[in-house]
Amino acid sequence: MDKIHINGIKTYAYHGAIQEERVLGQYFITDLVLHVDLTDASQTDDLTATVHYGEVYNLVEEIVKGEPVSLIERLAGKINAALFDRYDKIVEIETTITKPNPPIDGNYESVAITLHGKRESSWQ
Repeated sequence: MDKIHINGIKTYAYHGAIQEERVLGQYFITDLVLHVDLTDASQTDDLTATVHYGEVYNLVEEIVKGEPVSLIERLAGKINAALFDRYDKIVEIETTITKPNPPIDGNYESVAITLHGKRESSWQ
């Protein structure tokens, strides 16, 4: 399966399980891997034969800036659900959310989760 990668969507938002995170906010970095059949797009040069990554960027930014959640796992789930809902061409999604500066004492670079989603078949 072909893939579209959208990396490093950096958004300031107010998610977190700790109250200070919801008050002060922090950056969240979103990386996406969209599994899409790009055969038609590669042969026709037609934007409608692919997934418009400018629109995907805007949708992800809207979700991340939206209603606060406690867990970045939930945030990734909301992103996956919205992308599957909007784009029939997406077969699978890998969404990684990184918190570069979570409120954890210690020496580390960041904390991240990756949520894998797969479109349910409508025929069975």
